[in-house]
Amino acid sequence: MEGFDEVESAEYLLEEMKIIEAWENDQKGLWFWEKIGRLPFLMLDKITPKFIQDKIGLAIDELGNYIQTGGQYLVKEENILKKFDANASLWTGDCHRKEFFDNIPINKMDEMADEIGISRTKLATIQGATTGIGGIFTLAVDIPVLLGLSLKVLQEISICYGYDPKEKSERIFIVKCLQFTSSDIVGKKAILEELSTYNQSKQNNQMISQLQGWREVVTTYRDSFGWKKLFQMIPIAGIIFGAVINRSSIGDIAETGKMLYRKRRIIERMKQLETI
Repeated sequence: MEGFDEVESAEYLLEEMKIIEAWENDQKGLWFWEKIGRLPFLMLDKITPKFIQDKIGLAIDELGNYIQTGGQYLVKEENILKKFDANASLWTGDCHRKEFFDNIPINKMDEMADEIGISRTKLATIQGATTGIGGIFTLAVDIPVLLGLSLKVLQEISICYGYDPKEKSERIFIVKCLQFTSSDIVGKKAILEELSTYNQSKQNNQMISQLQGWREVVTTYRDSFGWKKLFQMIPIAGIIFGAVINRSSIGDIAETGKMLYRKRRIIERMKQLETI
């Protein structure tokens, strides 16, 4: 742990944990609106053409592939690591990764995560405006693309905090982050409880059973912004609504990823300080 003393003090880490805990408490006040948000998709399902429903179904299946292998959504970490170290592509093995991230200040990780969040949010805004032109018919494109952007930003943020999305356990954590953003107050509380013991549970593979069906994750994710997508069906105005909705969705996901991965890193760092 040479050089670790210079990164953060125990007092600093405790204060940062309080900030994260305050954020977690703020996430528990959206139950009513999230329940309302699921209603319009019940109506949309009845009027949506079968080919669009099939496209959405493919996105659900792709998430299952992502959990198992990373599929088409698995990102390359080299570009993110090079933001920290130009020689990052020369690293080999988990030992080098752990040693490197043990000595990076958390505020530097935060800067990288914020930069990624801003970049991906801008991209989502443009994409939402583009697909907003076609209303309900571009939902077939919009939902899978938004899912891909969501997984991408969460993977990139995980790398910023020293975690490797090539590991299946990390992909499960990423899906839990995605599930958190679209859950109601009861779901958010349950997920926070699950993730609070993640470091222990991932070693005995309990997180897989805790997913309780990855198809439900995407269904909840889709339903959570269903009422907003109704406005995207309005000609011309759909461009504006599509941009605003996607910007908000990716912004929320980036914030969730940052906070939950940041919490893990702080907890690990506090434990490391105890051993010094």
